[in-house]
Order: sequence, then structure tokens, then C-alpha cells
Amino acid sequence: MKNMPCLLIIDMQKGMSWPQAGQRNNPNAEQDIAELLAHWRVHHAPIVHVRHLSLEPESLFWPEQDGALFQDVFQPLSHEMVIDKSVPDAFTHSNLAVWLQEKGIKDLVVVGVSTNNSVESTVRTAGNLGFNTYVVQEACFAFAKADFNGYERSADEVHAMSLANLDGEYATVISQDSAFTLLSSAVAQSQ
Repeated sequence: MKNMPCLLIIDMQKGMSWPQAGQRNNPNAEQDIAELLAHWRVHHAPIVHVRHLSLEPESLFWPEQDGALFQDVFQPLSHEMVIDKSVPDAFTHSNLAVWLQEKGIKDLVVVGVSTNNSVESTVRTAGNLGFNTYVVQEACFAFAKADFNGYERSADEVHAMSLANLDGEYATVISQDSAFTLLSSAVAQSQ
């Protein structure tokens, strides 16, 4: 597991696929994430599943409600790490950083939802903690949102701005093909 990049899958829960979640971009993100997950599993590379459990009873992600459950295709295997969070950042109030350090993991490949919320928050912390962090642009998605001035922004605009916030400062934004190459290179070096 040492020197292998860890796939960090953020908030791929049933509620994220429901219409109440809002208008989103990257409609093929689930398929892309599932392909990455399958590839990581084939190579026995480390995987962390992050699950948001809200503190608000009205939330889609209130614990033990259907919306908080992992989507079927993203059910963690028994040996895969699961991190529960109640704030956007997966590192806050969790043992994620310690677990990664104990495993000797230096590289993170981050996918999931939503780009401008939990993905961005987690990636900022990962970068600040010194992890080599990669965000797979087509394996993340965002929802439409009004900006601070009240102008409605499409999900594509929100996604693109969030990636721009991260790239080159906290992380490197990459394609799915580049993520496959990153893992293949690590596997080749470990043999």
C-alpha cells in the first residue's frame, strides 16, 4: 500500500442523486467514479469512502435515512476505510490524516461531490497538510448556486470556479485518464 495513491471518494450517497439535491453538471460522474473505484480495487490500492452525516434532522443526509446511505455501486468493502463527517472537510474531527500517515500515503486522488463544498474543503486541507493531491475533474460534480451578488450560476460554472480555486495551489486538477496513469505508474514502481 505504501507509495500507492489513495482514492478518496467523497459523499457518494443516495441523496446526492435525488432531484431535491438540485441541478448538477457532469451527468456521467458516477460512472467515471465507479470505473476509478474498480481500477483501484483491482490493484489493491488504498480507498477511503467519505460519508456526510448531517446534524440537521431535515437534511437528506440525516443519519440512518435513505439519503445518507452510500449509493449501491459505492458500497465500501470490509477492508476499505470509511470516514463519517458532519462538516464539509473530511479531515476535520476525523482520523483521516493520521490513517493516511500511518499507511505511508502521500498521494490522494479525490472524486465525488460537491466540487465547491466537500470536495473543495477536503482538498484545501489535504494540500495544506502536504499531501500530493489530485482532483479528477470529470469524476466530481457540483450543483447550480447563486453567487454572493445573487446571480444564478450554472452547475458547470460553479464546478469550473471551484476547480480553478484548487488547481495549482492546493491540488492538481487532472483527467480520469491521468488518474489511471498515476495509479499504473505507482503499481509499476512497486513491483
